[in-house]
Amino acid sequence: MPARQVEEMTPEELTSFAKEIVVRKLSERAHSRSDLAQALAKKQVPEGVVEATLDKFEAAGLIDDEEFARSWVQARQRGKGLSSRALAMELRRKGVDDEISKEVLSEIDPEAEIQAAHRLVQTKLRSMSRFDDTTKIRRLTGMLARKGYSPQLAFDVVRQELGAEKQALDSM
Repeated sequence: MPARQVEEMTPEELTSFAKEIVVRKLSERAHSRSDLAQALAKKQVPEGVVEATLDKFEAAGLIDDEEFARSWVQARQRGKGLSSRALAMELRRKGVDDEISKEVLSEIDPEAEIQAAHRLVQTKLRSMSRFDDTTKIRRLTGMLARKGYSPQLAFDVVRQELGAEKQALDSM
């Protein structure tokens, strides 16, 4: 049977079509309600069907923006070493409510964020032995800035790590 246009579908078929899309998206990974609404809108599912479908999935506990935000933050902080500022922007782009974002981001341990910055710099320093200190500082602080760290924190972390690297070389 050839694919039918959304305009030609009965209300029952539209509902089934919308559920199919949501199930497929959720089977890939967790999504925010906004992400799913956008996916349905791209498929030209009417707004009423979108809201009704997402409400049912939310009532069943399959869509939970707070849980999505929490897992997103944990994965992105652990995997990419992103700062809370960068994570807040990502959550906003994902359509997560600002209040939920603030609550989830408040759970981040500031010390863990600083340690993540140190790990990023330590990893990057391994491949920078051929550069002078000025170049290292510029590149490392730039990398941390792109990850959302404040300039002051970036300079402090880079300065500490460069000092540690010099002490290690001097002890040889």
